[in-house]
Amino acid sequence: MALRRHRLPRYWLGLTLGSVTLLCATAYWWERQLPGRLATAINDADYVACLHYSRQLAALRWLGQKAPEEQALCRRRGAQEAWKDQRTAEALQLQEKLVNSGVGTPLERRRDLAQLQSWRNQLRNQALETFRSGNIAKALELLKPVESSLSPAGSRLSDSLNETWKRNQLDHQRLAELVKTKRWWEALAVMNRLDHPWWQQRSLGLRRTVETAIDALKDQQEHQNHGDLPSHSVPNAQLNQAVQQRIAQGMEPWKAFETGCQDVGGHVVEEGPESLCKRR
Repeated sequence: MALRRHRLPRYWLGLTLGSVTLLCATAYWWERQLPGRLATAINDADYVACLHYSRQLAALRWLGQKAPEEQALCRRRGAQEAWKDQRTAEALQLQEKLVNSGVGTPLERRRDLAQLQSWRNQLRNQALETFRSGNIAKALELLKPVESSLSPAGSRLSDSLNETWKRNQLDHQRLAELVKTKRWWEALAVMNRLDHPWWQQRSLGLRRTVETAIDALKDQQEHQNHGDLPSHSVPNAQLNQAVQQRIAQGMEPWKAFETGCQDVGGHVVEEGPESLCKRR
């Protein structure tokens, strides 16, 4: 029994060393095979296999050694192929890895960085065009590969586009409500805040309604100045001049109307759906 106990540790030690030796030999053999397989993948333009073999080759080499030139070549060509096939997220990911690896000559590294920046700019410009055409969802989707999840909230282009879209959407809803209640001067102020082409186009019908109603109010005030309406109303010419001066100072139309009315000695009175400037 004593003899068997002494032999067991030697047995397991020998088995372990044998397994390790076999594993190392296999890894060494596979490392010798990989360059040939990698070269074949490059010649066949099989960039999926190229990246697969280059990653394995990099993993089998000593720690601390830079990624091999072959891997850089695979990433560069793989990124170009992905971009050509409109797989933009994959293209940017490969190109970013290529740039961060630091592999290649100074000229190659500058070109790789310039290519990455060019692709990012193309996606941003495409997203802006899509946003202006009214497709906010597709615009945000285009920006996903470009923007880092580590970017501070509110600093990304997608945050700015989203905020602009929601603000215009709310202003358009408010404009429709003001037109429905015939609050024309307030409607004009909200309408002038719309700064997105798609929402401006969508509000053209409301704009015509507001402009027609305000023209009618001006005509009404002119009749009033000629004695057709109560004499305590403010003269239209004076009021218009005061309102235009306030608008030129940067005031919104409704605030300019209120302040201009005060400037000529009047105050705003709501008469049904209309807002009039009456003498005090």
